[in-house]
Amino acid sequence: MNQIKKYMGIVWILLAVVAGYYLIVSQAIPKFESPKPEDRIPAIIYAFILMPIIVGGLSIFGYYALKGEYDMPEDTEHHLHIKQD
Repeated sequence: MNQIKKYMGIVWILLAVVAGYYLIVSQAIPKFESPKPEDRIPAIIYAFILMPIIVGGLSIFGYYALKGEYDMPEDTEHHLHIKQD
């Protein structure tokens, strides 16, 4: 199970890259290029507020999963899963 968590860390990081690309290329840039002034506010929100929050959160989550922060030692005797420092 711990190995699956590490593989999922890679998935979360790749998802962060894809989400960042999508927000910038498919959402923000077309709004910035639009001649309508009311499109500027959503473009700024996509590019400077949502994208860093989404990409940062997914990347950090994936990094910690790769690092093993979510791993739990297996105690097969008691079936107890507690991570001790």
